[in-house]
Amino acid sequence: SRTTGHQTKTTAQEDTSIDSVFGQFLHEAGVILRQGSTSNEIAVDQVVFQKRLQQRLKKSPRYPSIVQEFITGLESHIEDPERFRNCLLPCVPRLADGDSSSVSSFQESLLRMLLGIEMLQIFLYSNQMTLYICLSIPCSAGEDGLNIPRVIVNQLKWLDRIIDSKELAGKLMQLVSVASVEIQCDIITSLPEILEDSQHSDIARELNTLLQENTQLTVPILDAFSSLNLSSTLLAEVRVSVMATLSAVQLEDLPVVVKFILHSISSSDALEVRGYTQWCPCCFWSHFSIRSSNTSASSSSQDSVALVLDGIKSAVRFQKTTSEAWLKVGRIGNSTSVISTASYRECRHSRGSQGNCVTEVLMWCYFPSILALAQSLLRSPDPCVVPFGGHMYRLSFTAFDSYCQQEVVGSLVTHVCSGVGGEVDVALELLCGLVTEKPSEMALYAVFVKGILDYMENLTPQQIRRLFHLLSGLAFGQQQQGTHIQDDMHIVVRKQLSSTVPKYKRIGIIGAVMVVGSMGVTALLELVRSCSESSPEAAALYYDELANLVLTCTLDPLVQVCLNSVIECFEVEHLNSVFLSYVWFCRRVSPLCLSPFFRLLRLCEEQQHQGDLEEIDALLGCPLILTDMDVVEKSESLSRPEREFLCGLLFQTINWFREVVNAFCSQKDPEMKMKVVTRLQNITYLQTLLERTLAATPGYAPPLANFDGESTEGAPVSSSSAAPKKGKKEAEETQQEKVQEATRPGVSLVSYRHFFRELDMEVLSVLQCGLLSRSLLDSELHSKEVQLGPAELVFLLEDMWRKLEFSLTAAPAKRVPFFKGKTDKSVGFSHLQQKSPKDIAACCVQLLPTLCTHLENCHNHFQTLLAENQGVVDASGLDVREHQLLSSAYQLLLQVLHITFSWSGFSQPEHRGLLKKTLGVLADRLKEGGPELTMDQLIKHSFEYLLNFHSTVPSLSIALCLSQLIERSLPLATLARRFLCQEWVTTSGDREKGPKHNETLQTLLSIYLEHTDDVLKAVEEIAGEGIPELLNSAKDASSRTWPTLNRLTFLVFYKGMMGVLEKAVRKIPPGRNSDNTEVMSEKLLTWNLAVRDFHILVNLVKVFDNRPVLNVCLKYGRLFLESFLKLGMPLLDFSFKKHKEDVQSLLKTFQLSTRQLHHMCGHSKIRQDTILTNHVPALKKSLEQFVYRVKAMLTLNHCQEAFWLGNLKNRDLKGEEILSQRSQGSDEEEEAGSPLPQEQSEDEVLAIIDF
Repeated sequence: SRTTGHQTKTTAQEDTSIDSVFGQFLHEAGVILRQGSTSNEIAVDQVVFQKRLQQRLKKSPRYPSIVQEFITGLESHIEDPERFRNCLLPCVPRLADGDSSSVSSFQESLLRMLLGIEMLQIFLYSNQMTLYICLSIPCSAGEDGLNIPRVIVNQLKWLDRIIDSKELAGKLMQLVSVASVEIQCDIITSLPEILEDSQHSDIARELNTLLQENTQLTVPILDAFSSLNLSSTLLAEVRVSVMATLSAVQLEDLPVVVKFILHSISSSDALEVRGYTQWCPCCFWSHFSIRSSNTSASSSSQDSVALVLDGIKSAVRFQKTTSEAWLKVGRIGNSTSVISTASYRECRHSRGSQGNCVTEVLMWCYFPSILALAQSLLRSPDPCVVPFGGHMYRLSFTAFDSYCQQEVVGSLVTHVCSGVGGEVDVALELLCGLVTEKPSEMALYAVFVKGILDYMENLTPQQIRRLFHLLSGLAFGQQQQGTHIQDDMHIVVRKQLSSTVPKYKRIGIIGAVMVVGSMGVTALLELVRSCSESSPEAAALYYDELANLVLTCTLDPLVQVCLNSVIECFEVEHLNSVFLSYVWFCRRVSPLCLSPFFRLLRLCEEQQHQGDLEEIDALLGCPLILTDMDVVEKSESLSRPEREFLCGLLFQTINWFREVVNAFCSQKDPEMKMKVVTRLQNITYLQTLLERTLAATPGYAPPLANFDGESTEGAPVSSSSAAPKKGKKEAEETQQEKVQEATRPGVSLVSYRHFFRELDMEVLSVLQCGLLSRSLLDSELHSKEVQLGPAELVFLLEDMWRKLEFSLTAAPAKRVPFFKGKTDKSVGFSHLQQKSPKDIAACCVQLLPTLCTHLENCHNHFQTLLAENQGVVDASGLDVREHQLLSSAYQLLLQVLHITFSWSGFSQPEHRGLLKKTLGVLADRLKEGGPELTMDQLIKHSFEYLLNFHSTVPSLSIALCLSQLIERSLPLATLARRFLCQEWVTTSGDREKGPKHNETLQTLLSIYLEHTDDVLKAVEEIAGEGIPELLNSAKDASSRTWPTLNRLTFLVFYKGMMGVLEKAVRKIPPGRNSDNTEVMSEKLLTWNLAVRDFHILVNLVKVFDNRPVLNVCLKYGRLFLESFLKLGMPLLDFSFKKHKEDVQSLLKTFQLSTRQLHHMCGHSKIRQDTILTNHVPALKKSLEQFVYRVKAMLTLNHCQEAFWLGNLKNRDLKGEEILSQRSQGSDEEEEAGSPLPQEQSEDEVLAIIDF
């Protein structure tokens, strides 16, 4: 073995060539040559050696001929292979006795140290020595693993300096032309590390020529190209040459070729990328067909294909131009993806079994990424991308093998166990769909799905139903693979049923009933019945779940028989008493079970008699004997138990009527419809009584009506004291104010809606009964017809609006904070959740003609009212109650239309027909022939139809609803402006006011400012005309041009204008030096308008100096200033010389605004208001940046003498100096300059620009 340590004199012998000039000079410089396998030694550092040797040669009397003698001695020395090896290997440090620091631990080889000497370098590579050695020595490694040719090439890498790089490049290319392939590869790949940058272009042209001649050198040449510093033109030439050799490239070399092409591509070469995509499949298939007989070769080919795809992936991920090119190819893929090559077609047909080889490799490599992407999409807060994540899961389960299917199921189970509402719903829906579509495959993973049973506490009742439906399909389906979870399900259900905790008992009842629906076992049904008898809430839930089972499933005959026995038993035990109040007061039986049981009874009758309810239709019109309702007028004089009894009686009666309406709303008989409408009238009347009773019974807890949730969910906010007595002033309030007083949070039935039985979607068909105003209804009481009145219309529309908001409004999935209790917003929508959003949207479209009729009736009513009263809203003799109800109906109708058209499902291609049908309904109301119109025509006519209602909207909130409904219409800004310029008064003649009015006004103002053609002009119009009119008017008056602008709504307008102004300046394009004069002038004019608007708004704080206005000014003032520094100042830099006067005017105006902002900072400190002072540090920093940025702009334009800097004193909003903060030495100048203008004083400014 070769000696690499320190040699002693006894073991290492010096070379006999030391007697030559070569040996003597080396020995004197510090290198000792050794014989045999012993490495040469060096006694000094290599830098010292090179310096000594160079000096020895130069000082020799025979210089420069001594250099040639030295080279001759070197050639003679390395003729021996062992000596030559020693010269190529690193020298071993030779340490003196006791010295360990004179030589570093690593030294270069002798040849490399000689190459570092300039006078010897050219002799070493200019002769034929290297060529002779490279050709004479075999390429294979020796016994010690040393590859001599490769080591020789390594000697030339990374030299500190090359004397003649061009000659060296020529010698190396000569070696390439005659050497073996292995040596050629070594030399070519080392060229970027040997040659200087000046030779890269020349060597690239030679390599390009060599590439076309010899494809075996493709890989090393492309590797060298990747490291050479080439111009874009030369790189394009090389890329063209590479593309020309693709047909002859071996599959093993293809990854390198692909990498080079993609890394050298530019944005203008998309056509080449497109052409590149056409040969890939052909190249793959040709190689697969050739190597299919050899298993090892086929495996190697698949590896090469995987490397190609990985190279494409990397380029697409990290190169924007490449990714855009591939996306472009994808968009035109319909015309370019068809491969016309005959060989590709033949390979495709002949290799049928391996036809999906590339797809399998691709899919396997990308499955983790596909799964991760699907997980992210399903968790996305954007509802639009969640369905796409679901499609990825479904397709992944279908396309991959069992291992990947297991991962897909496991990931979906993780989503379900997360507890995030939307995420759980989508995951459960996907699992149910997979069980339906792939039952045999899903049965294999039943044990994974069963694990969700441990996390049922986080699921809603509807999610628990779907879970047990899913597990029942796996456990009791025809596939035997999932039967092993049956016992586990039975154990869980029995355990939950026997629990004394209501929550777990509810889970047990829901799960048991779902299992009964799948397996048809009556024993489990009896178990549920016996476990729920002791609790009225559990029994009511049991009846509700049975009703859902009858509605959604085809029951087993044995289960139907069992249901009949349940109904008969209940009728005997619960329906013997006709006095509901007596039943409730005496507590003989709980009336909680009455409505749930009637629902079960009705559904069983419908199923047995195909929808005919003749046998129980007497329940629709039969009278109810209740307590005398006159006691409601004197409820405050009743005792607490009596008031609670009265409230409970009203709740139970209303819930009975709601369930009766659910049952008979679909009947076609006119008499039955009349009775249904009568029951609706009873409900609205009893609700008004209930509102009064609840107002007198604070803290009352109503009886449950929806039994699948917690009893505390949806509980109203209790009040600790009764309603205050009305004074003389309050007694004179109008009826509308009384209604508003009755709908406070403590008595509003909106907060009690969870305690009412849910109305089915079918109840909305009652809307087709028509609308008569209350006065007409009273005048026709002699007739037997009963039609829908305003109160009933509002009742149905409110329910419809809540249903659509719950089902069609896409809400992002949000995780509940750790310390915040989880509330189930689905309480009261159990029946609705069994329908898909598409079904609900289709139901809305079916009712749309009726809704349009009601909308037109409301429009006609208010139009007639305005015509009769000559436009006066608060005319004498006005029916206030009717006006309120029709106004509410008007608003609810617009809200229902808005939610319907805002459904995200309309954007999906499969629902385009439904959207066209919906628009056709509106278009037909305006112009016949809707179905024949195009989509654009339908949209146009629909907007025209809706715009017709703008003249009769009775309140600002309804005006906002109409504006939001036609948000994408072209005249929206005009419509919003009209509403803002209209005076809105109540039926009492007072102007609309209050927090809700201000919120509505702010939204409407935002719509106007966002959709107007010129935002800056609109802001100037309001701030420059409307606000001065307000200042010149009386205290309680409003602006003449903008009647909605008064002192109470000033903050709304001010905040809206400041916010939209700040957004507008952020959209102004930044100035560029390349802009022409016209573009620069246009941008400068825009900034002048913006600064002028900003100056007007900032100066308003001198008049409106309350804290909310100051807070808005400080906040948006800083944001405006930052936008000006970022976008406006670069424009001033470039336009100062050409538009000096405009720039001067802009800066002077803006300086007045910044001065006022500085005064506001001082005012905030004096007031010591934390809300205001929080803005001061950041604002002062921006003000300081503005000063020095202006100075930089003037310096850039050689006008720095116009800039003067001084101290600025703290002043209040009025401009008065704050004496408590007078600073010493404020009269001293920080920087001398031109004198100040006479109208300004030194202590008023921080910076003056004096042109």
